[in-house]
Amino acid sequence: MRASLDRVCIVMMSAVGDAVHVLPVLTALRRHRPESRVTWILQPGPATLVRGHPDIGEILLFERSNGWRGFNDLRRELATRRFDLALALQVYLKAGMITRMVHAPVKLGFDMARARDLNWVFTNAQVPARPMQHVQDQYLEFLDALGVPHGPPVWNLGPWPHELGQQRERLRLFDRPIAPIVVATSKAQKDWPPERWAAVCDSLHADFGLQPVLVGGRSDRELAAERVIMQQAHVPVVSALGSGLRGLVQLIDGAALVLSPDTGPLHVAVALDRPVVSLMGYSNPKRVGPYRKFHDLMIDAYGEPGEAYEISMDNRLNRLPRITVNDVLAKVQHWKTSYAAQYGDRSTGAAASLSG
Repeated sequence: MRASLDRVCIVMMSAVGDAVHVLPVLTALRRHRPESRVTWILQPGPATLVRGHPDIGEILLFERSNGWRGFNDLRRELATRRFDLALALQVYLKAGMITRMVHAPVKLGFDMARARDLNWVFTNAQVPARPMQHVQDQYLEFLDALGVPHGPPVWNLGPWPHELGQQRERLRLFDRPIAPIVVATSKAQKDWPPERWAAVCDSLHADFGLQPVLVGGRSDRELAAERVIMQQAHVPVVSALGSGLRGLVQLIDGAALVLSPDTGPLHVAVALDRPVVSLMGYSNPKRVGPYRKFHDLMIDAYGEPGEAYEISMDNRLNRLPRITVNDVLAKVQHWKTSYAAQYGDRSTGAAASLSG
């Protein structure tokens, strides 16, 4: 399809993981058309992850917590802006309502089969219909529809040059390679029992020479998990909860290994090319698992043993408790055998000690 790429508006507002998946679309657009100016409509949380990215011209905040006032405030912001193209990457009704506010002659969205909540009503062009794919591949379909060339995804998530000093200060606190652990997610069904994380911490420290570091926000569930882990672990565990998303990027970038359930930091680890043991059970890993990397470190509790399940948006309940401590430690052992020498902590130069 033909569309000017001079002024582009992206509508993708909420999840951190989805924000990570949008970045390769941005970077490819800007490589293809360096003069393009990209405006991204985002909620405040994920905005803190990507604010300052060199390929983003402007971020407009959508304050969903303000109810209808949030919609009206954004409408006023958009009233004075004109775009050549809107990319409707989010397929929910609220995103459709905001897409409708954007002044652009071309509004490109998903085909009818994949556009939930009648989202296709708010667009006037659609990517060609295809079977469901990994979320990252589905976003890259927008580039294909626009004739924008792209190779393997480029995220350029950082740490950016002005953050390197802060990252060095964070990592200087540790005397061994770090293993960030994402203790909880936005959905309880995705969480792994914190007492099991405590047992994993003990082994990471005692058997693998790693420093467990708890990462995430400071929601009630994250703080509750932190308390259990800190009380039950028998080794020093560092909590970095509440470091912010850019602080999280700095920690994960400096990590030897990351351990995470299905949540945004898992995709941050993939974008930063850091090995991640992923615990998948609630969401279909073929759709939202680690993108084309570290599948040998993934624990798939979503499917039954030997099940050849299809890629879908279906969620499955009560799967995470099926994953045992030994399941996770077996993946950590595989990391040590296959990844440790290559992916030792960048800041401490500890790879050699890990590979012995």
